[in-house]
Amino acid sequence: MTLAAFLAFAGLSLFAAISPGPAVIMAARTGLTEGFRTGAMLAAGIGAGAVVWASAAMFGLNLLFAAAPAMLWALKLGGGAYLVWMAWHLWRDAAQPIDTSATPALPRTAASAFRLGLFTQLANPKPAVMFSAIFLGTVPPDTPAWVYGALLAVVFCNETVWNILVARIFSLDRTRARYISLKTVIDRSFGALLALLGAKIAAT
Repeated sequence: MTLAAFLAFAGLSLFAAISPGPAVIMAARTGLTEGFRTGAMLAAGIGAGAVVWASAAMFGLNLLFAAAPAMLWALKLGGGAYLVWMAWHLWRDAAQPIDTSATPALPRTAASAFRLGLFTQLANPKPAVMFSAIFLGTVPPDTPAWVYGALLAVVFCNETVWNILVARIFSLDRTRARYISLKTVIDRSFGALLALLGAKIAAT
């Protein structure tokens, strides 16, 4: 694999990471409501989920989807339902005020945040198709195993660093203060976006 092809893969996978989707929405929302530390762990889970889909694409999951369309259909329905379930909880709890008089505590453990990021990423099977196209377009068949490992590391870094950046921006004091004043509107906007993405994943 040439350096140019490797850089092309890195650029395309970065583009996939920054494309708006459920993972970016959850990174922003977690940074807002639970702080940078929790958002960073969620971002690591998102990166791990991307590696799962990239690995599946590497081993021909897209070909399996083509041979057994019902499997892709079931994954889309399950993933879409999971996102809509999360969206419902965001919408339902949007009107609950934040107690700013108490000392803020970490709402969830690092492991819980990691799992949330992982499941959010795995709920969307479209990255498997996207990574399949990226692999086919940039990675030659005779690529050594260690290069595949380096490519998966690039996928993890792109997804994790981007979503850490998103969580960091939304965890800033000025952003959080604005969120507190508009909590109901913002939470319901996040919820509506997640629901729309969940429905789109299930329907397309």
